[in-house]
Amino acid sequence: MSDPLVSVIMPAHDNGEYICQAVDSVYRQQVPLELIVVDDASTDDTQKRLGAYRQRPDFYYVRNASNQGVAASRNRGVSMARGDYVAFLDSDDWWADGKLKEQLHVMEKSGAVLCSTGRELMCPDGSSTGKYIGVKERVTYRELLKHNSINCSSVLLSVQVAREFPMCHDQSHEDYITWLRILKKYGWARGIDKPYLKCRLSAKGKSRDKLRSAKMTFQVYRYMGYSIVKSCLFFISYAVHGVCKYR
Repeated sequence: MSDPLVSVIMPAHDNGEYICQAVDSVYRQQVPLELIVVDDASTDDTQKRLGAYRQRPDFYYVRNASNQGVAASRNRGVSMARGDYVAFLDSDDWWADGKLKEQLHVMEKSGAVLCSTGRELMCPDGSSTGKYIGVKERVTYRELLKHNSINCSSVLLSVQVAREFPMCHDQSHEDYITWLRILKKYGWARGIDKPYLKCRLSAKGKSRDKLRSAKMTFQVYRYMGYSIVKSCLFFISYAVHGVCKYR
């Protein structure tokens, strides 16, 4: 198989019920790609359900010997990537057709190292909640400090940048920390305000526990080196945006 343009990294842990929908949405993207599924020691039928894809030359399945967490799983996938770009997709989310093609066009035209999209919030059964969360065309580091408008499953970024800033602090919002570190160096990211990401509101998601999510967000600011006072100010902004986003 010729080298892919995009390497899609899909960490998976006990999401066998949903994972085929996620995989199928990747293969409808109509861009040269490879899909790397990193099974984080699932105990359900995830591996069995993926058997139908194992003969594809653009499908790679690896399994962690023990549960390593989503950050380490994504990092493992990035280390295997052969594409010029990396896209992340959680195994319970899925993409609308045309997502990667438009992101590639925007990134090549603008010179951005990272591009995210808007997201439609979906019920666990895959039906729409009717709620859409948009994204600005240009997201700066200062704006991102006030609230995380970049959803991991919507991100496309340069593979060099993904390797420059591996994910860490899995006990916090590891993706938020990564976007902040990237934008602190590169200044801004591009957004496409269309619901290309279908984001399933799973009961297992870290952000579903609002108190826990709030504590992890405060930790993000501390990890980024801000004082307690500044972290509190950023947290207040995060809380206000959070109420507006999910009300």
